[in-house]
Amino acid sequence: MRDNTPPTSPYNSNAEDEIIYEIDDINEFEEVEELSDNEEVLEDENMEDVIENQPPERDDSFLTFNKHNSALFCGSFHPDGVLAVTGGEDDKAFVWKIETGEVVYEVTEHKDSVVAVEFSYDGGYLATADMAGEVKVFKVEKNYKKVWEYSMGDISWMKWHRKSNVLLAGSEVGEIFIWRIPSGECKVLQGTGEKCEVAMFTNDDRMLAAGYGDGTFKLWDVKNQQTVQNISSVTSNTDTENSEVSSIISLSTDSENNIVIAGCVDGTAKLFGPNGLIGHLTIPSSNSETSSVEQVLIDYPGFDLKIAVTGSLDGKVIIWDVAHQTLRNECKDENPTGITKLIWLKDFMVLGGTLGGSIKVWNIRNGEKIFTLLGHANNIHDIAYHKEKNLLLSVSEDKTAKIFKISDYF
Repeated sequence: MRDNTPPTSPYNSNAEDEIIYEIDDINEFEEVEELSDNEEVLEDENMEDVIENQPPERDDSFLTFNKHNSALFCGSFHPDGVLAVTGGEDDKAFVWKIETGEVVYEVTEHKDSVVAVEFSYDGGYLATADMAGEVKVFKVEKNYKKVWEYSMGDISWMKWHRKSNVLLAGSEVGEIFIWRIPSGECKVLQGTGEKCEVAMFTNDDRMLAAGYGDGTFKLWDVKNQQTVQNISSVTSNTDTENSEVSSIISLSTDSENNIVIAGCVDGTAKLFGPNGLIGHLTIPSSNSETSSVEQVLIDYPGFDLKIAVTGSLDGKVIIWDVAHQTLRNECKDENPTGITKLIWLKDFMVLGGTLGGSIKVWNIRNGEKIFTLLGHANNIHDIAYHKEKNLLLSVSEDKTAKIFKISDYF
C-alpha cells in the first residue's frame, strides 16, 4: 500500500500495540526467530486474513464480483440497472455486467486508490476519482473513451448532479469544484482550509449543503457561488478556546428543502432549517463515550410523519420524530455492529451496511429487524440501490462486490 492510500479500513483503526523489548530480552527474541523463522513469516502473511476475513455462515448474494485484488471502497449502478462500476485500493475501476460479472471496461490509469466511481444521471458518462485527486471522465457510448480529466489535489468525495452533466468534488482543503462535462468549464466554491467532508444537493437541486471538518455547515447557492447559510459549530460557545470541534460527516435533505440533517463525530445529529440551526439529536449511549454518526436519512417518501434515521459506529440505528426532536424507535438488533451506510428501501424499510460485512434491514414503523443479508467476510464500505429493479450492490474490505436481489426477501 502506498503512503498516501487509505488505511485497510476507513472506519476503525486497528493499529497494533507498540511492543518494547528490554535489552536483556534481545538474545532470547533472536533465538526464537531463528527457530521458527519460516513459521513466523507464514503467520505474518496470513494472520490478517484469518482474523478479519472469516467466511460468513451463508452467502445470500445473487452474484459475487472478484476481479479486484485489494479492498473495494466504492460502487455504483448504471441507471439502466444492467451494469455496475466498482473501485478500490488496487488503483483500478471495473465496469461489469451485474447478471454475469463479465468485465465490460477496466480503468487502469489511476496511480492511487480509486475512492469514487459513478455514472452520470443519464448513463452517458462514467467518472472515476482516486485518493490523490485525479478525476477522469469516460464517454460510455464511445467504448469508454476518456473525454476529460483534472488533477485537483487530495479529494474527499465526488458525485454527479442528479439532472445534468455536471460533476462535483470536494477537496481536503475545503474547496468544492464544479465542472460541466465534457467542456470542463469550472467553478470553485472557496474553502477555508478545512476539509469538505460531505455535500449533497437539496431536492430542488438549487442549493448545495456541505459539511466541513471543523463542524461548519454551509448552504451554497451554486449558480451565484455564494453562501446562503454559514454556521460554525462553535458560534454558540463563548469559550472557543476549550470548544471541541465536531466534524460533519453525513448529510440528508428533506423533500420540501426545508430541513437538512447532519451527522457528526461527537455522537449528535444537527438539524438545520431556513433560518439556521433548529435543534440537535443526541444518540443515547450506555457509557460516557460517544460514537460517530456515520449516516443520516430524513423524510421517508409517503410516510405520515417526518422522520429521520441515524446510524452510528456503535451499531445503533435510531428513528427520530423530527418535529418533536425525540427518539421514536431504536432499531432492534441482537448483534449490533458499526453502521457504515444507510439507504431507504421500498415498503417502509431502511437498510444498513455494517462493519463485519452483514447487511441489515429494519421496519421504520416499529424498529423491528426484518432480515439480514450475509455474504461478505469483512467491513462494507459502500452500498448502492437500484430502486426500479430492487437490486443492491455492496462493496467490501474483503476484495469483493456483491449483487443482492432484495425482492427475494420480502
